[in-house]
Amino acid sequence: MFSKIFPKIHTEGFKFLIIAGLMTMLFYLIGSFLGTLGLLITVWVYYFFRDPDRVIINDDDYLVSPADGEVIKVEEVEGPKELGLENRKFKKISIFMNVFDCHVNRTPCAGKVEDILYKPGKFLNASFDKASEDNERNYYKLKDNHGNEIIVVQIAGLIARRIVCETHKDQTLEQGERIGMIRFGSRADVYYENYNPLVKIGQKTISGETLLAKR
Repeated sequence: MFSKIFPKIHTEGFKFLIIAGLMTMLFYLIGSFLGTLGLLITVWVYYFFRDPDRVIINDDDYLVSPADGEVIKVEEVEGPKELGLENRKFKKISIFMNVFDCHVNRTPCAGKVEDILYKPGKFLNASFDKASEDNERNYYKLKDNHGNEIIVVQIAGLIARRIVCETHKDQTLEQGERIGMIRFGSRADVYYENYNPLVKIGQKTISGETLLAKR
């Protein structure tokens, strides 16, 4: 119960939590209203960087959600041109993370990281279609245990200014394992073949637990 009320936080959050705490103490010296405002900001910073454990299905016949958030796209598209996959058809699921969602990202499948590609870019609202092409983003090309290529893309949002990658090329991952996070509002896209989608637009997802697609 304690861990649900006070979950552990991601290491990226410690410096922001310290800064928010120091600002809160300074605000309290100025006035109680500002101090209370600073306290609320500190609580939000803690909440934003939470990194709760998740229950993973560990089943190679399913893809799990890489992010907490809301499904905003379920469609068939060409693969990412940045990875040389523009001449292949993929199904894509896009998940928008608002500033109240947990922003720790996880791999949708077990398998090997074949490539990681970072692309600098703009900071449009992550829910816009152009965000997939124009925003700062990080591509993970995975090979699942069935030999399928699964692409996960972290896309920075309107406020986000840094994508944190905690994975390296040739790393072997377990399903639902943490791969990184995005700071302050963002989106995650999943490209896949040979799976059928299980989610619909508007559905809420939980990273590592919600089943996105089934073989």
